[in-house]
Amino acid sequence: MVEITYHKEGDFFVPDLYLEKENYENGYIIGKYGNLRLEYLKNHKKAEYIIMFMNNNLRKHIVETDKQAKQRFEILMKQMLEKNPIDENLKNTNPLKWTGLMNNYKSSVEGIISEELIYC
Repeated sequence: MVEITYHKEGDFFVPDLYLEKENYENGYIIGKYGNLRLEYLKNHKKAEYIIMFMNNNLRKHIVETDKQAKQRFEILMKQMLEKNPIDENLKNTNPLKWTGLMNNYKSSVEGIISEELIYC
């Protein structure tokens, strides 16, 4: 059994409570998708956010979501380019059109990722 200690603040005794720091993959830098998921949880799923925070698995959830999203991005972009190939010669002859097409593919893929992993 854990003994709770108290300290006095004015006329009140306040319990000395603290949360353990999460150590899940400390070296991993959370990217765009992990940060988007974190903000979504904070603003729209507060109960889930608080439960994960209190159970020390919020970081794990965010890191895993970020990794899955990055992996899914690579797979979907590859599939998109296989089904709708862009001539590499276009990059040299008309770079603006090539950039527009690539940005269109990227936007489509990010929409899928957002729907499947971030805002669910």
